[in-house]
Amino acid sequence: MILHLVLMKPNPDLAAEDRAAFASAFERAAREIPSVRGVRVGRRVAHGAGYEREMPDIADFVAAIEFDDLAGLQAYLRHPAHEEVGARFGTALSSALVYDFEAGGLEMLASLAR
Repeated sequence: MILHLVLMKPNPDLAAEDRAAFASAFERAAREIPSVRGVRVGRRVAHGAGYEREMPDIADFVAAIEFDDLAGLQAYLRHPAHEEVGARFGTALSSALVYDFEAGGLEMLASLAR
């Protein structure tokens, strides 16, 4: 499985209608692009853990999008329904980090030892 992780912080100056348009474009892409296998979206939770003090303030939300394989991710990125997400990305967000991971179960821990 491939995980496409997007850590995001919305632009505080973004108009409400532009914020809603970005969210709608993302939802449309997630629903319309056939290679998407699953989507999780979450809001950051701060609860006083020690590591929170060490983290840069760059993300209030995360989106985790699942694909069967790298070809599925690449099809998602090239799909016309993804174009609007990409077009709004730069103005909707004040910061973002995007990473792609090959993911599995606990057996993937063995790759840490290599």
